[in-house]
Amino acid sequence: MTATFWVLVGAAALAGLFMAWALGANSNSPPFAPAVGANAVPTMRAAFLIGVFAALGALTQGGSISETVGTSLIDGVGITPLAATAGLLTAATFMALGVYTGYPIPAAFATTGAIVGVGLSLGGAPAWETYRRLGTFWLAVPFMSASVAYVTATLLRREDVPEAVGVPLLAAVVAAIVANVRLGVIPAPDADQGTIAGAAGLPFGSPAVAGIDVVAAATTVAFAVAAFGALRRRMLDDVDAGIRGFLLILGSVVAFSSGGSQVGLATGPLENLASTELGLPAIALLAFGASGILAGAWMGAPRLLQATSREYAQLGVRRSIAALVPGFLIAQLAIALGIPVSFNNIIISGVIGGGLAGGSAGVSREKIVRTVVFWFVTLGSSVAVGFGLYRLLTSVLGVR
Repeated sequence: MTATFWVLVGAAALAGLFMAWALGANSNSPPFAPAVGANAVPTMRAAFLIGVFAALGALTQGGSISETVGTSLIDGVGITPLAATAGLLTAATFMALGVYTGYPIPAAFATTGAIVGVGLSLGGAPAWETYRRLGTFWLAVPFMSASVAYVTATLLRREDVPEAVGVPLLAAVVAAIVANVRLGVIPAPDADQGTIAGAAGLPFGSPAVAGIDVVAAATTVAFAVAAFGALRRRMLDDVDAGIRGFLLILGSVVAFSSGGSQVGLATGPLENLASTELGLPAIALLAFGASGILAGAWMGAPRLLQATSREYAQLGVRRSIAALVPGFLIAQLAIALGIPVSFNNIIISGVIGGGLAGGSAGVSREKIVRTVVFWFVTLGSSVAVGFGLYRLLTSVLGVR
């Protein structure tokens, strides 16, 4: 391998690390903003927890989306170190533009568009089946998020459902799903990643009745009952303390899911370089991305938390919970399907859905329209910028 190759490897690694840092500072902060706004946790401690949970999520759940971004967006070519650098710089520039203009840029759109652009510039062919799958999911996200948030907010607003029942019911649903999320550290006989519920049945041979793993089902129910009982007891003693505690736990699982879904946007462009060129195991690349997210959360999240917590405080506790629940559900669905997804898209849609339950979206129509236009412009223009930047770097440096 030549010195030029290693220089390009260094440039690609720095671009990936910067992208992971930016994701940790920006995209992983919203889950804890409601807890900070409700004074359930100080800002600095929240930033510390965001970094820890997001990094753990990146390590244990980041593989599927990283593989999609790195190997499934373009057919016929592998992403070279120079192409990875061009793609990551393009995506990071769009995110910085969003911070400057005040309109949140979806990192998933910017990264996907940038990698498609550099891939086409490399001479690859469009992966139409992958685009159809991503487009369908992205179009469905606002409706799924708003619908779940609407139902959640409606449940919390019902006068015939006491808060000491409604909120613990949500905790039970979240706990049941946590028992069944796939994690890279849990073994599974028929998959790369296992679940807590599935692992519980392994010592007993995973007995099944009508195709259902009995021990896994019992473990799922046990998680739900334990979460419901613990939170209900807490809320019967002190309703506000119970809700603040639930916000903290919900923020933790959403931050974990955020790390799992976002790290692939930084590590995906480096997949071909790490696995094919350098022969590194997948966990090494995820650890690289997780370290960037951890640093970004600890260094950049406090400032963003202070700003967004004020917005969530204005939303109120119930609408905040209603916005975070779909964030957790959709992020886990996206991870299971290997689809990069934007947390901004999910959270904004959730805020609108929760607001509609009270008779108003709570977000100006002009703001919504301009944000959606910004998203589509991001997707299209990142393809063009990625294509052009790679061509420019190739012409100047004389390498591919």
